Amino acid sequence: MRIRRLSDWLPTTKKEVKLRGWDELDVILFSGDAYVDHPAFGPAVIGRILESYGLKVAIVPQPSVNDNLQDFTKLGTPRLFFAVTAGCMDSMVSNYTASKRRRDKDAYTPNGDKGFRPDYATTVYTKILKEKFPDTPVLIGGIEASLRRVTHYDYWSDKLMPSILQSSEADMLVYGMGEQPLRELVSLLQRGVPFESLKTIKQTAVLLGDGEKIPKNKNWEDVHIASHENCLADKKAYAANFKIIEQESNKLYARRIFQEIGTETLMINPPYPTMTEKEIDGSFDLPYTRMPHPKYNKRGPIPAYEMIKFSVNIHRGCFGGCSFCTISAHQGKFIASRSKESVLKEVDELTQMEDFKGYLSDIGGPSANMYQMKGKIQSICDKCVAPSCISPVICSNLDTSHKPLTDLYQAVDAHPKIKKSFIGSGIRHDMLVPEFNKNADPNELDAYTEEVMTKHVSGRLKVAPEHTSDPVLKLMRKPSFTYFHKFKDRFDKINRKRKLNLQLIPYFISSHPACEPEDMANLAAETKDMGFQLEQVQDFTPTPMTVATVIYYSGYHPYTLKEVNTPKTKQEKLDQHKFFFWYKKENKKWIKDTLTKVGRTDLLKKLLPTDTSWRKNKPKKVRNTFDDTVVLQKNKTKKRNTRKRGRN
Repeated sequence: MRIRRLSDWLPTTKKEVKLRGWDELDVILFSGDAYVDHPAFGPAVIGRILESYGLKVAIVPQPSVNDNLQDFTKLGTPRLFFAVTAGCMDSMVSNYTASKRRRDKDAYTPNGDKGFRPDYATTVYTKILKEKFPDTPVLIGGIEASLRRVTHYDYWSDKLMPSILQSSEADMLVYGMGEQPLRELVSLLQRGVPFESLKTIKQTAVLLGDGEKIPKNKNWEDVHIASHENCLADKKAYAANFKIIEQESNKLYARRIFQEIGTETLMINPPYPTMTEKEIDGSFDLPYTRMPHPKYNKRGPIPAYEMIKFSVNIHRGCFGGCSFCTISAHQGKFIASRSKESVLKEVDELTQMEDFKGYLSDIGGPSANMYQMKGKIQSICDKCVAPSCISPVICSNLDTSHKPLTDLYQAVDAHPKIKKSFIGSGIRHDMLVPEFNKNADPNELDAYTEEVMTKHVSGRLKVAPEHTSDPVLKLMRKPSFTYFHKFKDRFDKINRKRKLNLQLIPYFISSHPACEPEDMANLAAETKDMGFQLEQVQDFTPTPMTVATVIYYSGYHPYTLKEVNTPKTKQEKLDQHKFFFWYKKENKKWIKDTLTKVGRTDLLKKLLPTDTSWRKNKPKKVRNTFDDTVVLQKNKTKKRNTRKRGRN
């Protein structure tokens, strides 16, 4: 094991800067997260990327905004620019629950302590820096800035907000994954180009002042969307904007987007092409210590780090395009996969860590099973505008072979110091069903499923059907629930064949746009019939830059501009949630009255039959680590077998 020195981390104090022998800094990065020098933590990635370009970089993690603001001035003025990120999550998602209650813990802070990250952190940090250093450029990025780059609905204030560039007064915004635009930006700055002249870098956004000339680029087409003021006045105009924004965000050859905000003009330049294997390998192969900064040693563990400490991210991007998810809006729909060699190199580094016991917690990504998947004919992908490659059906041009992933798992397990590698990321179960994934080899799909079930899970496999109602699933851009039934049949078959006694853990969302009370009653009845009893399901949370959030606020689907009913009030959300708890005594009368009122006694008989035979085989609680969901599933396994699995 290598003995680490303080200088192995990016400096966080003036003392650490001097330890490196530096008299000045090129870039100072402010982050809403504690500093964990690990490739799964965006602030560390940006810091290391800038360092790899030859810059002197320091990071100020979780600066205090409640004192004399000395954290913002202690390192002085950088030679090139300040960089600001709220961290790995939008600060409002990090600070508040779906019911707008302040969270008790912050996963990205030592000991899970709360109060170290302000609301709207990117804006708060940037405004302070612009006040203290008015002549120094501030560059913002990360998921909060990325998903708030254009007019967006903010659930926590319940209002439409303009681009975060205006509210924060930042000079430039980098959206999506930042390696490629930062490379071009730094290259130009090092050649002496003034920061204020950098208007045409891909995957960046800037505000043009009143009367300022639009920079020319003969290779780009332009598109104008409804102004921020128009969006405030007309919800349908706001909804219509999103179709353009989403499609351009997922194109390989996108148009430049313009939006008027008062007297200023927001200009969003097209994104970079998907990172090549060499580029993404380069990002993961940087000299991370893979550990939190030593300054936190006495403050307690950082929950988010403990969760991924012994995990390996093998790809970026997601072609699912789910209506409620922000992954494709930030990382893109095209998959950027690491080489097997890069993954195995990281695995080897993990095995040399002092407290490694032989177990990898996850080999995955945004979705576990999209590694090395891409279009068979690139020219078809070049022209594609679809936000999803697998909804409503799997694209015939998409190569969904799971063999490279199966081979990778086996290569990882062949390492002499690996006892077991788990798959902790969510698996797209629909892609493992031949009836849905018609272009794939069924034997190959079964081989992958069996590989995962026999070697890469511990007692349970988590999947996300999300709902049982086909109309709701269609809006979610998820397949029919019938494919979950088919997957469960295959799962059960392998379970019996290999005598595994594994449990299938499904994940569901309540209060999603288009979801009616009857849909929730159907969900409760159907999952009960399958032997599941759900608890603490995820309530839909509107986050910026998703189709579902646009519908939630505007009432219109951005692609059809047709009205969509959405549960919005606290009571509506509570009522939908109750159906997941049909078995609780306090909910039974309400369920009976509700279903009787709408004439659905058929569902009432399924959920609350007059006899109590279902109690004879009362489901056993099984705690699931996937988004704090708890699933109660019928389990007839003898106690001695349960104890045996626990020992394994």
